Amino acid sequence: MKQLLQDTGTGELRVEEVPLPALQPGAVVVRNHCSLVSAGTERATLNFVRRSLLGKAQSRPDLVRQVLDKAQQEGISTTLKAVRNRLDQPLAPGYSCAGTIIQVGDAIADFAVGDRVACAGAGYSVHAEVISVPRNLVVKLPDSVDFESAAFTTLGAIALHGVRLANIGLGETVAVIGLGLIGLLTIQVAKAAGAHVLGMDPNTGRCELAGRLGCDGTASSAEQMESLVNSYLSSSGADAVIIAADTSSSEPIELAGVIARERASVVAVGAVGMEIPRKIYYEKELTFRVSRSYGPGRYDSGYEEKGHDYPIGYVRWTENRNMQAFLRLLDENKVDVKPLITHRFPITEAPNAYDLFNSRSAESFLGVLITYSGQPDLSRKVSLRHPPFDQRTAPSPFVTVGLLGAGKFAITTLLPAMKKVPGIELIGVCSASGLTASHAGQKFGFQYCTTEENEVINRPEVNTVVIATRHHLHARQVLAALSAGKHVYCEKPLCLNEDELRWTVTALHIQPSSILTVGYNRRFAPMARQFKSFLAGVHEPLVMHYRVNAGYVQPDHWIHDPEQGGGRIIGEVCHFVDFLTFLAGASPMRVDARALSNGGRYRDDNVIITLEYTNGSLGIITYVASGDRTFPKERIEVFGGGAVGVMDDFRRLELVRNGRRKVRKARLGQDKGHRAAWEAFVTAVHKGGPPPLAYDEIVATTLTTFRILDALRVGEAVGVDSDTFITSAINQG
Repeated sequence: MKQLLQDTGTGELRVEEVPLPALQPGAVVVRNHCSLVSAGTERATLNFVRRSLLGKAQSRPDLVRQVLDKAQQEGISTTLKAVRNRLDQPLAPGYSCAGTIIQVGDAIADFAVGDRVACAGAGYSVHAEVISVPRNLVVKLPDSVDFESAAFTTLGAIALHGVRLANIGLGETVAVIGLGLIGLLTIQVAKAAGAHVLGMDPNTGRCELAGRLGCDGTASSAEQMESLVNSYLSSSGADAVIIAADTSSSEPIELAGVIARERASVVAVGAVGMEIPRKIYYEKELTFRVSRSYGPGRYDSGYEEKGHDYPIGYVRWTENRNMQAFLRLLDENKVDVKPLITHRFPITEAPNAYDLFNSRSAESFLGVLITYSGQPDLSRKVSLRHPPFDQRTAPSPFVTVGLLGAGKFAITTLLPAMKKVPGIELIGVCSASGLTASHAGQKFGFQYCTTEENEVINRPEVNTVVIATRHHLHARQVLAALSAGKHVYCEKPLCLNEDELRWTVTALHIQPSSILTVGYNRRFAPMARQFKSFLAGVHEPLVMHYRVNAGYVQPDHWIHDPEQGGGRIIGEVCHFVDFLTFLAGASPMRVDARALSNGGRYRDDNVIITLEYTNGSLGIITYVASGDRTFPKERIEVFGGGAVGVMDDFRRLELVRNGRRKVRKARLGQDKGHRAAWEAFVTAVHKGGPPPLAYDEIVATTLTTFRILDALRVGEAVGVDSDTFITSAINQG
């Protein structure tokens, strides 16, 4: 199918063939008929990405600070690679469209194949022939509403939400500043609510159009608007002012204060400057509100992604219900969007639509539609014109890879590391959206991209499945790959619960010829190997401390979701358990843990963990989310046998014994062992084993993370018996 993509680095727009998106639980797959180009939001994005690197930096100093902090912690070389990879990832423009459902996901009973729908949501309702959209971002169309009109639904909901926030009463007067798409829709919605409406825009053509759409009076300058409001309302001022302008200037905020009556509401819907003049807002005791897109539920992953609706008795107007209400206004002919349509472009010519936004273009525009006709290619697999990846490195590959998951980690870390290792050929890459699979496939030289897992797992030319999806998918995909007789490289964690771990142990016992490893890369880092060699001369238990300044993660992030991410202990602390186990040379036998609650701000990610090992060694992991991100992330200190070793962020290693001190520093930036882990895995596959990580160590680390959560729950130390767990799993299998 065809999709419009935008290069993050250059701003170039292109239409590409990408695989049909996969049907996700709680979502529907929609064949697009029309999508609307948002002149405000999409033009702002286009202007940003078309800037030079210096221009981007000047407009986003917050991102520059993040880059500088990363460079300070991880080195310039590592940071530059990360920035380049990030800028290389394409964007998928679009967030408002209409079409016909062609597939319905599990647990959705109120939609059916063939339903005509309007769709919303950045990243979902994109400019593509076919899209996959979560349930709460989809609404059915009334019979009388055509697809072109329905394509305005998202922007209509934005206008509707702004009017609701203004609390406009019947017969009151609202002033609308800015008569672009949102402003013209706002005028019609406010009129439908029984309000008198005055509008202002420097474009006289838009003022004339506003008048034809029912606006009671218009002005083309601030002075004219002030005069219009005074004459229309006998100097009392507007009951509400809605700012729908798109400008970095704060002049609309200032004008709103001038033309509003005492105790009126001012609502900012557009992206405007936010310097509020205190004097007039104070003297009139004005209420200022910022409208958050198209209603409650926006930016809530539980609502938008998982379909958790808000009870109507507590939240009357969610974003979905606002979308429904706007469609009713269209159905009842109280809003007319036809006069707003100025251009139509077929998807094959979609980049031309954005030429209208060019400052050098003299052509006026307003509602710009992308249209879709003909039968789209519904294939979930697209061949890519690339030679096999390792033609430049090895004549006979040992590892032929099918990759599941092509997100940020895969693009910026995993695949660049694999690219440096001889003996690997990249065959197929799979992702649910298809877009990331297509990008990864073209960037790294895969032979094909797909949205169908079986096109990776069951292909005979693939002997190794690499899993880099979200955590809740790992166990199922590992089991499927092992059942297909494949080798498996799974990014951490291996699984999220004991049942999944038990099934994996059983599968490994049934398929002894398959090699499984988990991406515990730190133990393969050059400095880690030097550290381990230094400790080989210690013949007594070790005392180890691993301090991790992990950084804060928002509570609604998927990593905290028990169903998707498993939490940060299972999802990331497993790295540090594995590393201490590697240094100790023994398995954990007991764990204890204590965490700070901090009033719900944190999710078991301010925690101190104590590990007791079978050889008497002790390990402490201090994992904190409450520190400053600019401070270095990781520090490991080990004491034993008269020796001391300290490693800082895999960039500096200090080894002390008998009064002699050796300090080693990384020359080329931080190296956490991703490449070396893959070299060990390729060697294992080539030679038929042993696996880079012993299976009992993988099981012990995974089981230990489960026991850490148990210790937090019961408030006391708990035992870890991985040997018994393995034996039981094999016997039950």
